[in-house]
Amino acid sequence: MTMGQRIAQKRKEQGLSQEGLGEQLGVSRQAIYKWESGAAVPEIDKLIALSRLFGVSVGWLLGVEDPGPEDTGDNTAEAGSGVSPSPAELTDAQLKMVEEIVERYTAALPKPLSSRRRRTLKLAMILGAVCLVGVLYGLFGRLDQLDDQYGNLQSNIIQVQNSVDNQIGSVSNRVEEILKAQNSLVADYGVELLAVNPAHNTATFSVYVVPKTYVNGMTVEFIAENGTTASDRVASAGEDGSNQRFSGTISIELTDNITVSSLFVSPDGTRSTQLLEQFSGLYSDTLPAVDLMCYDSGELLGLQVDPSGLVTLPEVYMTTRPNVSTDGDPELIEQSAVKAVQMGLFKNKTLIAWLEPCDKPERFQGDYENESFYHLPEGTTAMLAKDTDQLQFAAVITDVYGRQAVYSDIPYILSDGELTWPSTADLRDHDPASWDYGQ
Repeated sequence: MTMGQRIAQKRKEQGLSQEGLGEQLGVSRQAIYKWESGAAVPEIDKLIALSRLFGVSVGWLLGVEDPGPEDTGDNTAEAGSGVSPSPAELTDAQLKMVEEIVERYTAALPKPLSSRRRRTLKLAMILGAVCLVGVLYGLFGRLDQLDDQYGNLQSNIIQVQNSVDNQIGSVSNRVEEILKAQNSLVADYGVELLAVNPAHNTATFSVYVVPKTYVNGMTVEFIAENGTTASDRVASAGEDGSNQRFSGTISIELTDNITVSSLFVSPDGTRSTQLLEQFSGLYSDTLPAVDLMCYDSGELLGLQVDPSGLVTLPEVYMTTRPNVSTDGDPELIEQSAVKAVQMGLFKNKTLIAWLEPCDKPERFQGDYENESFYHLPEGTTAMLAKDTDQLQFAAVITDVYGRQAVYSDIPYILSDGELTWPSTADLRDHDPASWDYGQ
């Protein structure tokens, strides 16, 4: 079980919604969602607050220790407050235990002791027990120090390994650069992205090259390729003056993988090609992006399937919110606007059911600005026959130019007969060709 699943489990046990837990911790419901989905981890102070609220140890939340008596929710007042007893003080339970030990010992003595001697002996044993507790706490403190030293040693070893790896990587990169320079056909070159036009679905580049070895009468053709097609070849006979610098402008249909190359043609007909630049993600940067949020998603965790593998889902609300971020230059890459959104429930990227657009439910209090709501009614079913089956919500986005992209939420998988989140999830596949929804 991951840390996020442990948080979700304890939250549900205490009857808290993600928003309610966030209010108690002073964080947003999005932060709680990210913790439970594994997209982020709580800060140290929030981990401590969670452990106190749930009555469990930080180690249990992190998954580094098994639940003990302190994790059962029956903690004493001191334990519940997160304040450990000092080495010189005993809790009521510890005092009672020491007194029982003393009484049993005195009862087993061969001859009766005077009341004064019994009190003295009892006091001595109590003092001894206090000293023993102090010694144990000191020992535990020493063990904690050793753990810290061991952790620091591990950290130092990792730093040394990273430093060595970086040095090796730097040397490897330098060797690769030298080999590329030796094998390169150009002495100088440049490729500049001039514009990305989503309306025409094109990308335009300006290119220049200076050949390493120039021959009179040499010409150069510039080519752009997008994985399926190649652009028209733009020929250049060199510039006046030096006659060694060739330049041109080329356009090609927009995709996420575009390469720009130069083809050198010698007077004798010899042809040599040189790759100049590679561009990735240009098409995706022009698509409208959205953030997905699944409310009551914690209720899906732990849902049981019947013997045939059938799971019945509760009522679920999903929202989408525009995400205008882009990795490219916003002055060169225009991000298109959303025309339509369809929210669906998918099994292995195949549509099971569309969710219905709806107004914000009255029970949802708070700021939901720019969020659109979608509703899945209670009772929707899905058949999960094996651990590899994935159940997930995804939004199909259509932009104003008729292009589509798919943005998905964290999937659910079947584990030990119930729904859970996978340890890792890749949500970067936005290609509609990977999804089956009747497009």
